[in-house]
Amino acid sequence: MQTGSISNVTQFGIVGRKTLFLLLLLFAIPAGDCSAQTPPPPVDEHAFERVPPTVVKRLATRFSLGAFGGRFEETRLGAVREAVGEGAIQHQGDAGASIYWLCYRRAQHRLWVVSSGEMGGPDHLVTEIVEELTEQDTETSTDCATIPKKFAPVAFDGKLHLGMSRLEVVTALGPPSKSEAAQMVYSHEGKLADGFEETAWLILRFREDKLVSMRGGKTTTN
Repeated sequence: MQTGSISNVTQFGIVGRKTLFLLLLLFAIPAGDCSAQTPPPPVDEHAFERVPPTVVKRLATRFSLGAFGGRFEETRLGAVREAVGEGAIQHQGDAGASIYWLCYRRAQHRLWVVSSGEMGGPDHLVTEIVEELTEQDTETSTDCATIPKKFAPVAFDGKLHLGMSRLEVVTALGPPSKSEAAQMVYSHEGKLADGFEETAWLILRFREDKLVSMRGGKTTTN
């Protein structure tokens, strides 16, 4: 029985990592001329190298844009668009390489709300959110819609938002799965009560001890 349990856990880890790798790979595909809006930034290819899923608690289960609350893999891109009242859903890629997204800007903030074409399903459920704090004002940019101030701040799980220090992040989330000078990664894998398997992640970048970029997401497989 013990050998079988270890085998199942190992197999789940392999499947979860493959699913996560394929999903993150989507964001490294160039947009080409299929969209006038900037696609989500590519994933740091080294972000998940040798990162064990050390986080026991669930990650990236919910998100909020100001007073608007949503849940990863449950909230539709269309619902975000309707709530904000701005933006257009963009698309690029085919089959497993397909993604849909909304792009917003405000002051020095740039925000992408993303749905994997495969994992998000036909309803385009939100599977990942990326927010960056740029060093220059984004107000002059015209490739993404301006998001009203009432939809700030953007937060993951009610506690993670840009501007936090590294200490504040660790206090809120616990120790990361991987930590470097300018980046921390949180990785979680687990089995849900209904038997489905969940993979979740947070990739956090810092500048002068200040959280300036966060991307978080979740996928569920059977």
